[in-house]
Formats: sequence, C-alpha cells, structure tokens
Amino acid sequence: MTRVVVLAGGVGGSKFTLGVREALARRGDPAATVVVNTGDDLWLSGVRLQPDVDSIVYALAGVNDTQRGWGRAGDTERVNAELQAWGAGWPWFTLGDLDLGTHLARTGWLRDGLTPTQVIARMSERWALGVRLLPMTDTEADTIVVLADGRRMHFQEWWTRHRATLTPVAFENPGIEVAEPAPGVVDAIAGADVVLIAPSNPVVSIGPILAVPGMREALRATPARVIGVSGIIGGRVVRGMADVCLAAIGVETRSDAVAAHYGPRRDGGLLDAWLLAEEDAALAPAVDALGIRARVAPLWMTDAAASAAIVEAALTA
Repeated sequence: MTRVVVLAGGVGGSKFTLGVREALARRGDPAATVVVNTGDDLWLSGVRLQPDVDSIVYALAGVNDTQRGWGRAGDTERVNAELQAWGAGWPWFTLGDLDLGTHLARTGWLRDGLTPTQVIARMSERWALGVRLLPMTDTEADTIVVLADGRRMHFQEWWTRHRATLTPVAFENPGIEVAEPAPGVVDAIAGADVVLIAPSNPVVSIGPILAVPGMREALRATPARVIGVSGIIGGRVVRGMADVCLAAIGVETRSDAVAAHYGPRRDGGLLDAWLLAEEDAALAPAVDALGIRARVAPLWMTDAAASAAIVEAALTA
C-alpha cells in the first residue's frame, strides 16, 4: 500500500488531484491527503473565498465548470449582478450563485468558530471526494503582489483584473511568519511513502504552502520520496501566467530551472525526483546533474485517465 500526500493549488492542481484519486483507486491504495494552497483566499463582500480549495472540491465532486476552469457547472449570476448594482464587491470578479452558497456556508461556519481545517472537513461530507483535503494552514495569509512601481495589491486583483500584465517584483503572504501547518499536515507528510508536488504554479500555488513555517522541514525530514511534476512543457506554461511569476523571482520558464528552484533534497532542497514532459527530454541530464532523478513522461492532463497515467509515472519515479 502506498500512502500519498499531494501539495496542490489552482486548476492544474485540481486536474492532478483527479488523477491521483484515479491512480490510487486502481492500485487499491488508501486515499491521498491533499494539502491545498490557501494563499489565494480573500474576503469579498463580507464572505470568505477559498478559490483553490473550491476548485479542487468541485472537481472531485464532478460539479466544476470545465469550460471556464473555475466555479460550478451551470451556475447563474443573479446575485453577482445585484451586488454590482449596489456597487459592492469587485465588478471584474464574478461570484456565481451556487458558488456564493459555498462562500456563505463557509463564512457562517468560520463565524461560529470552526477553523478552516474543520470547515473543509465539513465541506467534504457533502460529496464522496475520495481524498482527504487539508488547508496548508488555518492562519489567514493571503498573497499580496508587490509591483515594480511600488504598489501592492491582492493576488486576485493582479491575476483576475489585470491578467498579470502589471510587472511584479515580489509575492508576499503577510502573517505567514506566525502560521503553522494545519492540524494533520505534518503527520501526513511524516507518515507518507510518497509526497507529490503537483504541476501547479511554483510561485503562487506551491510557494505559499512551502512558506508556512515547518513545512519545508517536514518535507526534508520525511522518509517518503518527494517527487515533483513539471507544469512547464516545451518551455511554456500549460495554463495561466506562471511564467510572469517565475520571472519575478529570477527563474526561467524551463522545466529544469523549476526543478533547480525546488532543489535536490540531498543538498537541503525538496526533490528526490522530477517528472519532465517528453518535449523536454533533452533537459533530463541537467536535472540529473542537480542531484534530482529525472523521469520523462507525457504530461498533458487532457482527461482523468491521462492525469492518472502521469501520477502513475510519478509514483514509479
């Protein structure tokens, strides 16, 4: 039996998590523990949003909007239109009616005293998700983008409103220095056989998870093999604007460069192995030279079966 922990966020993380569930089910292995990025979280119109958590929950439940890549399938936007008529919220940030129901339920539970960990556990009772979901931390540590002109804005404004066209120089998570991994996260990592780093944005999806104090130490100390999956194929990002984020921290948009960013565990980094796309097979020797075992496989997550095949390749890397 293989006990698996996944670090994930974003649409890529949700697709990968579907593959993890499928691959482990085929093996007859226990359900994975998925540690989800909460750096994308925000307060809007008095409710707490957790975009990455919801993307993964909706995908696992089979109710996600696969065309848009976010939100609920078949959602309507009557309440969002009414909010905008009142001049409330952000006119460029759409809240679907079904999606808003999730946010209202979450906010009510938080107001009642539940922690984000407890809220996610309660959300997981509605659908048979097939994995155990944990937030990276119960502490609010929203991602703030520092721009080249000195302005600071919430990640969602930079990403959704400006589509990452404003040049960033740094990404910060105020409050994260006093955060702790959510209950169960460190124990799950310590008891895992394999830890998978999903092909999520290395800077704003995986970066906040790794920034939680104690998280890197847990990954370095675990007896599990830590295996990363590249979200860069042929020198280009598969989805989103990860290339802009990588440039801001001085990392090239190349699979081997992202592997070097995570670093080999033997030298104080995180990775034992790295999965590269077939299009980047020529970079495998460079990854091996870092002290990270390179494995080449098809990495296009076209459907759940393809994602499961990627996970299987990672588990055997």
